[in-house]
Amino acid sequence: MAGAVPALTLPRLLLASVHDVGPRFAPEVDALAERLERLLGGPSFAMLVVPDHWDSAPLAIDRAYARRLRGWADAGVEMFVHGWSHRDATPTGFAATHMTAGEGEFAALSESEALARMVRARAVVEDATGRAAAGFVAPAWLYSDGARAALTVAGFAIAEDHFRVWRPVDGAVLARGPVITWASRSRLRRQSSLAVAAAARRLLRGQRVVRVAVHPGDTHEPTILASIDATVASLARGRHAGRYADLALPPSQ
Repeated sequence: MAGAVPALTLPRLLLASVHDVGPRFAPEVDALAERLERLLGGPSFAMLVVPDHWDSAPLAIDRAYARRLRGWADAGVEMFVHGWSHRDATPTGFAATHMTAGEGEFAALSESEALARMVRARAVVEDATGRAAAGFVAPAWLYSDGARAALTVAGFAIAEDHFRVWRPVDGAVLARGPVITWASRSRLRRQSSLAVAAAARRLLRGQRVVRVAVHPGDTHEPTILASIDATVASLARGRHAGRYADLALPPSQ
């Protein structure tokens, strides 16, 4: 595809991210950021910021938390826009109703509504961090056709779903492969995600770019925290703890 970065020119990268960042989960985000910084040897990870989680934690009026975000951004953490509220008020379809607990905000939006939320959210995140957003990731990695169309005009450098990272302006795919993540809402989901993470540590060993995503709920489950530690340590061997922006660099000559 025109404009795609040839896989052979990419370094071996581990891309880690903290989801659902905002005032609502301040203690959990602090704990996850400290954990990733220790595991990766520095602030080489991304934060996915929700401007008003479930319409109950507005970042725009929480200047103390905005200063916290700006400090992370100044230290080198990439700041992504992660929807507006993370809430899907009218979930439809199996994934939206059964897999995300009503949090697939962009799963069914029209193009105009998706674009309006992207623009509004970007303004809040960039005001808080003092720099351009690194990209956009829809809550639960779910995009309607309208949301995907909105991304092509919203101006974000990078977008991500569960199976790929791409450049919205031209659709160039920058990385492929599933995100390794964990589920904490039930015992069955915890056990399943622990098994998947253990398998992924083996199956993705040869993949050039791997992604790991952690969520606030992970901090309350010791077995998940242990799995995060093991997964990051395993995948970091032979890989650089990188930035999503590394994927968008021109091919090396």
